[in-house]
Amino acid sequence: MTLRPVQVNIKAVDAPALGRFWAEALGWTAHHPGVTTYVGPGGTLVWPDPVALGIDIVPVPERKTATKNRLHLDLATTSAAHQTELVARLQDIGATPVDVGQGDVPWTVLADPEGNEFCVLEPREVYRNTGPVAAVVVDCADPRAMARFWGEATDWTPHEVTDDQAALRSAEGGGPYLEFLRTPGAKTVPDRIHLDLLPYPGDDKAAEAARLRALGATDLDVGQGDAPWTCLADPDGHEFCVLALP
Repeated sequence: MTLRPVQVNIKAVDAPALGRFWAEALGWTAHHPGVTTYVGPGGTLVWPDPVALGIDIVPVPERKTATKNRLHLDLATTSAAHQTELVARLQDIGATPVDVGQGDVPWTVLADPEGNEFCVLEPREVYRNTGPVAAVVVDCADPRAMARFWGEATDWTPHEVTDDQAALRSAEGGGPYLEFLRTPGAKTVPDRIHLDLLPYPGDDKAAEAARLRALGATDLDVGQGDAPWTCLADPDGHEFCVLALP
């Protein structure tokens, strides 16, 4: 048994508007299959996408606080000119520059129209075939421990594991990386952004949730009520959901 990451879940006051932003930012399409706005590659809704992690935007009444998200997206570029053009285009459609203490770095830190931080990276060979999203990046206290948990929780495999950072990626070799960065400070507010995982056909969601608890996950009540998904937190306290098979 194992699970596959299938989407990044973002809370938003105006989900359709934020969906339009991310669709234009990534060159993807915004779909409205229900109360959420789903952004994915291609013009036709395919869920789950076989390679990319889609973005599922969920409407909520509360606005983001000033606290930096502990999970963010890194966007890939193919050249210095592409990076410059992409940053300019993103600002034209509603992104704003933000200072999260990054200092003098070769990447650009922006926030989407609802204040969620993300980075536009300088060209890096490792991200040449990821698609527009290079990585989903998670701040944490212990990258090695996070790599162990997420490596066993999912079918993604480690690519680099050190005391300061760790990276996992689908064994199929496509799509973004999942990266963990050692970051000072403890988690203080619920994550505005989290990962959603899906069992493979034939696997049991309840059994998968039990397996995750044995690995160190804990049950989480975020007001979901009698929902078809299971809300958990990883050993560092990051929320995530195990979805039901369609």
